[in-house]
Amino acid sequence: MTKEFDFYPITNTGIKRTNNEDAFLVEENVNLFIVADGMGGHSSGEVASKIAVETIGKFFKDPNLNEETTWPYEYDDKISFLGNKLKTAIAIANEKIQEYSKEHTESRGMGTTVVALHKSHDRIILCHVGDSRCYLLRDKKLILLTSDHSWVNEQVKMGFLTESEAQRHPFRNVITKALGTKGEATAEVTEMNCQTGDLYLLCTDGLNSMVEDKEIEESLLSKQSLKEMGDLLIEKANKNGGEDNITLILVKIIS
Repeated sequence: MTKEFDFYPITNTGIKRTNNEDAFLVEENVNLFIVADGMGGHSSGEVASKIAVETIGKFFKDPNLNEETTWPYEYDDKISFLGNKLKTAIAIANEKIQEYSKEHTESRGMGTTVVALHKSHDRIILCHVGDSRCYLLRDKKLILLTSDHSWVNEQVKMGFLTESEAQRHPFRNVITKALGTKGEATAEVTEMNCQTGDLYLLCTDGLNSMVEDKEIEESLLSKQSLKEMGDLLIEKANKNGGEDNITLILVKIIS
C-alpha cells in the first residue's frame, strides 16, 4: 500500500509555564491529526484538551456512521460527509467538556481550542475552534489556512489593528470561541484539494505568538526532515520567550 503522508508531532512546556495544558492526537489509520490548547488553570486546561482530542478521535473513528445515520446535530449539506463527521465530533467534545465542568466544580470555566486535519484521498478537511492554527507550505510559500477566533483578529478584520500590532497586543490571548465555554461551539470547516509535496503545520498559539509567520516559513524551508523542522520551531519559540506551551504536528503529503 502506498504511503500517503509523513508526520511529526512534538509538544513542549515552554520556558514560562510549569505544566503543559496542550494535547495532540494522531490517528494514523484514519488520517486524522488534532492539536488542542487547554485553558482554565491548575490541571483543568490539560483535562479539557485531553477530553477534546480523545472525544474527537473516538467519534471520527466510529465505522457505523453514514449519511443515513441519525446525527446528534443537524447535518450540513454544504460540506462533505467527512466534514460533517469531524464538525460533529468537535461539537460532541464541547458537550463532554461542559459535562465534566458541571461534575467537577474545581474545573468550572475550563475550555480548549482545537484544530483538526483529515486527509481523504486528494482532499483535506480542516476544522478549528479558537486560535490554534493550520498553515500550508506549498511551492515554498507559507499560507495561513485558518482564521483565529480571537479579539485581535476581529480588530484586524475591521481594520482597527495591523497584523504586527495584533502580534504584540496585550489582548492577543483573548479568544472569542472555545470548546467548553458556551452551549455550542460550532467549528469552522475548510475543505480543499491537496497536492503531493504539501506540508501542513497544525499548532497552538504558543508557536505563532512567539515566531512570526515569515520566520516559520524560513525555518520550514531550511530543514530537510520533519523532525528537524519541528525541533527548530520549538527552539525558536523558546528562544523568543517561550511564554506558553508549544505543540505542533507537521504533515507532509506523499501521495
